[in-house]
Formats: sequence, C-alpha cells, structure tokens
Amino acid sequence: MTILTFTLILLAGAYLAGLLGSLTGLGGGVVVIPLLTLVFHVDIRYAIGAALLASIATSSGAASAYVKEGITNIRLGMFLEIATTIGAVMGALIAVYTPTNTIAMLFGGILIFSAAMTLRKKNEVALTQGSRLSALLKLDNNYPVNGVKVDYKLKNVLGGFSMMTVAGVVSGLLGIGSGALKVLAMDTTMKIPFKVSTTTSNFMIGVTAAASAVVYLQRGYMDPGIAFPVILGVLGGAFTGSKLLTRMNPKVLRIIFCVAITFVAIEMIYNGYQHKF
Repeated sequence: MTILTFTLILLAGAYLAGLLGSLTGLGGGVVVIPLLTLVFHVDIRYAIGAALLASIATSSGAASAYVKEGITNIRLGMFLEIATTIGAVMGALIAVYTPTNTIAMLFGGILIFSAAMTLRKKNEVALTQGSRLSALLKLDNNYPVNGVKVDYKLKNVLGGFSMMTVAGVVSGLLGIGSGALKVLAMDTTMKIPFKVSTTTSNFMIGVTAAASAVVYLQRGYMDPGIAFPVILGVLGGAFTGSKLLTRMNPKVLRIIFCVAITFVAIEMIYNGYQHKF
C-alpha cells in the first residue's frame, strides 16, 4: 500500500469516525483507534496519540458553540478539570509502561460501557435544592430551555470530583475523551440536567486530552503521517454530523452504532487476549 493510498483511506475512515461520533455522542476516538489497530495494524500507542490530537481539535470547535448558547457550565467545567487533568497525566504515564494487549482489552471493556451508557435513560430534571459545597463554590447555574432560563443546583460535588479523576485516568490510558464517564459523574452523581452535562463534558475533553497528549508527545508516540489525516477527517465528520443531527433520529443511530461498537469491542478484547497487538 502506498503512502497516498494509506492517507486517503485513513482520511475517509476518520471522516466516518467523526460523523458517527458526532451523531451518537461517543466521540471519534472510539472508532479511530479500532480502525488504526484492527485495519491498519498500527501500534495502539500511536493510535492513541492520533486520537488524542483529534479529541483536542473537535472539542475546541464544538465547545465554543455550546458556550455561546449558554448551556455549558464553564465554572463547573474548570473545577472538574482539575481532577480530570491530574487523572489524565497519571493515565498517560501508566499507559507508557502497560503492555499493549492489556490496553487493548481495557479499551474493549470501556467501549462496551460507553455503548451501554448512550442507551440509558437521561436525567432532565433540574434540582431546586443542592449541596452546601455547590453553593459555596458557586457551581449552581441555569441553562436555556425553549428560550426560558431554567435554574439548577448540584449535589454530591466531591463524589463527582472523584469520578472525574477516574475518567481522566481512562482518557489518558486509552486515548478517548471518556465522555461517558464524565457524563455519568455529572448526570447521575451530581444530578445535573443531561444537556448541561454533555456540553460541559465536551468543553472539558480538549483540556483532558491535551494533558495526556504531552506525555505521548514526549515519548515519541505522535506520528504526523497518522495524526494529520485523522484530525482532518474527524473534524470534517463532526461538522457534517452536527448538521445532520437535526434531521435524523439519534435514538435509532445510537442503537445501530452501539451494536457495531460492541462487536468492535469484542474483537479488541479477543485480539488483546491472543496477544495480537
């Protein structure tokens, strides 16, 4: 396979990854890494490095739109980013010394968890009574619903902070935004409305990925020949997905995508178990 052919195929695959990730909310990394490792047989650490750079690019683009709409809780995002950044650096350092087959099996497990999380019932109830710590840190906020500002309060701030550290470790270790874990921490643990938790998670993903990317860059796991087409493809796919989202039924897409991702996850776990990475 020539370099041009490899680049074009990778660009098309990354575009599809960005499109599916945008439509389902799982992010492009969950498709890019299996694509690189299973199809192109790229070392999983180089695949993670490329996925981290793609996460930074897509998060930076999408986050600005949500901030402008007033949905993202910036103060909460910056507070929880302390936990995810610490976790991301820890995860990236662990990944450097972890066997690639172990990373592959862990990645497969997180894929299955992420797929299941997209099908669960979403929390859209805004709490009217929150915790003292939430009020002290001024994390309570509001978001627009049909043109009307709806106030919400937070609970269990320390529990959410702890879960964010775990999400950061997973992000740094596996090279994905770990959005499912972040949304779970905010939506289920802290009782934040789903729209706020997803947009705030998107706002945080870029910073978390940047912290992990530094470690991968220092270790030489950033290959421009792989990363460049992946970033371009994922960005293009995410932009197209944001336009198509209003015209398509996201629930049907999530079900189809979750089934496909589960098969990919099983393949990753099997290959990792057989030491094929």
